[in-house]
Amino acid sequence: MDKQARWEMQKFRASDGLTIAYALDHYTDPWKPADTLILVHAAMGSSKRFYAWVPHLARDFRVVRIDMRGHGQTDSPGPDQLDQQRIVKDVVELADHVGAQRFHVAGSSAGAIVAEKTAIDYPDRVLSLAAFAGTGGIRHALQNQNSWVQQIGEKGLAAFLRETIADRVDLETADPGFVDWFIEESAKTPVPVLQRFVPMMREFVVIDDLHRIRCPVLAVAPGGDPIHTVDNYRALPDRIPGCEFIVYEGLPHNITDAVPDRCAEDLRRFLLKHREQQ
Repeated sequence: MDKQARWEMQKFRASDGLTIAYALDHYTDPWKPADTLILVHAAMGSSKRFYAWVPHLARDFRVVRIDMRGHGQTDSPGPDQLDQQRIVKDVVELADHVGAQRFHVAGSSAGAIVAEKTAIDYPDRVLSLAAFAGTGGIRHALQNQNSWVQQIGEKGLAAFLRETIADRVDLETADPGFVDWFIEESAKTPVPVLQRFVPMMREFVVIDDLHRIRCPVLAVAPGGDPIHTVDNYRALPDRIPGCEFIVYEGLPHNITDAVPDRCAEDLRRFLLKHREQQ
């Protein structure tokens, strides 16, 4: 069987005309209703980055993985098709497209901020929120992401990622094949898209609105992240009532890729407590 067959995507047209790609996996009992979970990947990523999560989650939930604008198989946005409200609206329109009036949303890094904003702006739609390596905004990170754009333009995305891979995964425990795959997949993101996407995300700050989130929240932080301090991540439990907060001690930024089974199992445990369809 063609190995690429597992990545076959579905598509829908957003309200502004852009074609959005997504994957939908579920092995729930067909005679029972099932909650929908939407997963939002990190910058320089795609829905493929959640591939290892699916076996843990799809038995109990309809798992929908979006390719954000300009990433994966989703079209590159035009001059007026990339802003904070638009990428949040994509998540809600995808929920509409798959017939989910209410849904759980989880995100990784930049995708976690998108998920947070979705919960803030659409409280009647979001059943629960999970933020993995997600703060209330990346502006106050230890590294200036705008400098990443300059380095990517000078060196190319693959070379930049190879030089900074230790910020993202633990090289002492990571499979070398995974590292190569991570870089190869991330480097497929068009540089012109990142030159617009990264500055937009740097201005995507929701920290002052986190207190408005009323759904159950899980926040998982990498304890050894060179990009954000643990205090940056503590903004979520400090500002969101009842937020469950977990620290993966010693791990760098991309926990959702480096320890996917651990992340997915923590998410599954959380979702089973808060699902709508019991």
